[in-house]
Amino acid sequence: MDLSNLKPAVGSTTRETRVGRGPGSGKGGTSTRGHKGAKSRSGYSRKIGFEGGQMPLQRRLPKFGFKNFNRVEYKVVNLDAIEALAAAKELEKIGLEELRAAGLAGKKDLVKVLGNGALTRKVAVEANAFSAAAEKAIVEAGGSINKVK
Repeated sequence: MDLSNLKPAVGSTTRETRVGRGPGSGKGGTSTRGHKGAKSRSGYSRKIGFEGGQMPLQRRLPKFGFKNFNRVEYKVVNLDAIEALAAAKELEKIGLEELRAAGLAGKKDLVKVLGNGALTRKVAVEANAFSAAAEKAIVEAGGSINKVK
């Protein structure tokens, strides 16, 4: 066997079906498009969500609520995560850079500290926002807070 006598496997290639070439071909007349309707006509393109004239789903369903485009999204860090980070790295000051290095916040995230968990160490915490419970717990443990804009 060499390149001169290669050919495709039997049945793997078929000729293109030529539609609209007369009744003798068996594919004449409507050219496999059926009778009438938008799909039988030239230039047809189905619109997204179109259901054949039936009221589309996105118009049948009720609309409710609204999205506040002034909402400020915070990445939440709890006190137990701060406690664990301070214990693991022997830190007395935990700022945004330390939280990002530990993978608790992203580069562009605003960080809010919440009061879930207990804090036993004296830690100076720097974040964009604090809950009242977190603020109280940090100060009671002998630490301090610093709100960053």
